[in-house]
Amino acid sequence: MEKLRLSKLMSELGLCSRREADQYIERGWVYVDGERITELGTKVFPDQRVTLDSRATASQRRSVTILLNKPVGYVSAQPEKGYPAALSLIRPQTRDPDDHAPTQFSRSQLQGLAPAGRLDIDSTGLLVLTQDGRVARRLVGDSNQVEKEYLVRVEGRLSDEGLRLLNHGLALDGKALRAAQVSWQNRDQLRFTLREGRKRQIRRMCELVGLRVTGLKRVRIGKVRLGALPAGMWRYLRDDESF
Repeated sequence: MEKLRLSKLMSELGLCSRREADQYIERGWVYVDGERITELGTKVFPDQRVTLDSRATASQRRSVTILLNKPVGYVSAQPEKGYPAALSLIRPQTRDPDDHAPTQFSRSQLQGLAPAGRLDIDSTGLLVLTQDGRVARRLVGDSNQVEKEYLVRVEGRLSDEGLRLLNHGLALDGKALRAAQVSWQNRDQLRFTLREGRKRQIRRMCELVGLRVTGLKRVRIGKVRLGALPAGMWRYLRDDESF
């Protein structure tokens, strides 16, 4: 049996992200078979028992996950070409007045708050920002299987064969796409449900079948829906919600 880096194993076990694992190891908050580990890069066997100090679990409980209805013109991550980052919308004045979560906003919640997945500058809808590495790992990466649902307004003619290809049979960058669920929502709008998130995937899929996207809105990630959250506003993920 081959040894793995402890931080990688902790991520695979769903204990935290690899970045958080390194932080916990440095602080002496990680135990392997009851022994405290403080050296970064330590390797362990996959069947060894890894546990976290109560201070690490307390830190995770304080982590927040925020749901934002991103408007057009904001980028998901770092500001670019004069366009602001979605993170700039997270302030007390833009919290949804219907958000009754007991969590009080604090500027410390912005530290380490990062988008768990992309939503391009021309798209709107549900964007998840989190301090919790467990949430980020579940939503980001090639291995994630969490469904993401979109309403997509299009122009052009779509044949039955084109619709079949949207559901399964297209490839981007030489790599086949996973099967999707695509159907007509109304005469000029499609509903897409995907289990992956390639860069500008839906727009590029539509181009391959002769359609032009004129509007794209993400309305669901896993079991969490955008609902009536107003554009440009945010709320906390509730304790009774999970992706």
